[in-house]
Amino acid sequence: MLTEERRQKIKEILEDKQRILVNEVSKEFEISSVTIRKDLQILEKRGILTRVHGGAIINHSAVRDLAITEKEHMHLAEKKRIAFMAESMVFQGDTLILDSGSTTTQLARLLRSKKDLTIITNAVNIASELAAGELTVILTGGILREKSFSLVGPLAEEAFKTLTADKLFLGVDGVDFTYGLTTPNILEARVNKMMIRAASQVIILADSSKFGQRSVGVIANLEEVDKVVTDASISPESLRRLAELGIETVVV
Repeated sequence: MLTEERRQKIKEILEDKQRILVNEVSKEFEISSVTIRKDLQILEKRGILTRVHGGAIINHSAVRDLAITEKEHMHLAEKKRIAFMAESMVFQGDTLILDSGSTTTQLARLLRSKKDLTIITNAVNIASELAAGELTVILTGGILREKSFSLVGPLAEEAFKTLTADKLFLGVDGVDFTYGLTTPNILEARVNKMMIRAASQVIILADSSKFGQRSVGVIANLEEVDKVVTDASISPESLRRLAELGIETVVV
């Protein structure tokens, strides 16, 4: 098991049990308690947990890894408005990357009636949404995450080393002006990072509830973002900070 995979497993155990003991996790993963303590130290720095004597407890201020079937019903009206605005940014002949977010799923449903588009995605559900259209759809390989219907891991990451796109539409779980763009799953964050490298323009689709939130997997600094599409409930302070960074913000 890779280091980041182990830390993701530790996070999942915390979400389930709310607390962990170093000795128990050390036995479960068959590695030293010193290594587990180092993992906990890193996860504490990421804001996921608080270390206590002999173990750690979960930090409830961090974004949880919800299933997409749960997330798609949250702030649905805002996500639909954001998706409609994003659709207006797509032009004939574009090559797009869509990640596995619930807002990008709404966008995919609007794009399936279009023609002369190439869409690259690591999301099985988005590929399915687009399959009946007259589009060119490229689905990466990878390991399937049941919660998000996304493909992650080395195969998915490697795919984006050989592809380029005009625009990336990226849904994120947290937009924090210190930590940047984040998501609860570390492997998902790694794939998202590769998507950013492959795209000429990075467009974040994030409803206002995502601002001020953070999670364990850091995708990128906000300096790598070209445009943000969000809803009218975004705070004036967040709008000011985005403007200071030179990020074009579209409010719907």
